[in-house]
Amino acid sequence: MTELGPELRDMEEQPSSDARGVEALEIDLLLTGVAKRYGYDFGNYARSSLTRRLRRAVKEEGLSSISALQEKVLHEPVSMARLIESISVHTTSMFRDADVYRAIRLTVVPILRTYPFVRIWHAGCSSGEEVYSLAIILHEEGIYERCRIYATDISDPILERARRGIFPLRSMREYTANYQVAGGTRDFSSYYSADAGNVVFRQHLRRNMIFSQHNLVCDAAFNEFQLILCRNVVIYFDQALRSRVHELMHASLAKLGLLVLGKRESIRFTRVEPFYQELSSGLRIYRRMQ
Repeated sequence: MTELGPELRDMEEQPSSDARGVEALEIDLLLTGVAKRYGYDFGNYARSSLTRRLRRAVKEEGLSSISALQEKVLHEPVSMARLIESISVHTTSMFRDADVYRAIRLTVVPILRTYPFVRIWHAGCSSGEEVYSLAIILHEEGIYERCRIYATDISDPILERARRGIFPLRSMREYTANYQVAGGTRDFSSYYSADAGNVVFRQHLRRNMIFSQHNLVCDAAFNEFQLILCRNVVIYFDQALRSRVHELMHASLAKLGLLVLGKRESIRFTRVEPFYQELSSGLRIYRRMQ
């Protein structure tokens, strides 16, 4: 699962208090059914954001209620795949928060150089723009050949888009500007070829990436990493789930490993806070000390 800018609010009329009560019951029943049928637990997602996304899913499926959506997804796995994509947040861009990527280049990379081999987990990677951003920095800094990026998300269709490394040509002007602010040292267009309104990133960037489905809500640690990026993901979870995810990342991070969160996220007031040292004030880059 990957972030994330401010969400667009639906412009529909807000339901009455009675209708909201019925809707809340429908959502509870839907989430229970989805968890039992497919094993996906969305119960600890921030409720207001989840409600908006479910309303939008109802419209996109051409239905009239969340109860109707429940019936459809429980009987049609392809509808469930679409629901996962609707619930997941996929707003992203290359070198988003360029000052963070500049700090990764200047602060994180020198630490990674001290390792003979670097395992990186990009959790909630969405459609992959930030995965390729990191690969470009590692390539320019001369350490990508000894790095392996494990990029995970909850949505298989989104992961397939990320795996292909194809993005809209119209975004390249913005991405080039971000790249330059992030300290890019080359002609950004050298990293991709353009055709028919899209660009495809070079194979040498993709070869050290592994894209795989992983659910932060319920899946366990699967390796030990020297660097974890989980940017603009946990802000969509409630406090209990945020704590669970932070503990999962702490358990997955090697001692003295590095954690990069979104600029609106923090480890403050979590059980793992005492185990980290913040390296870049305000940029949410931490080092695990114990």
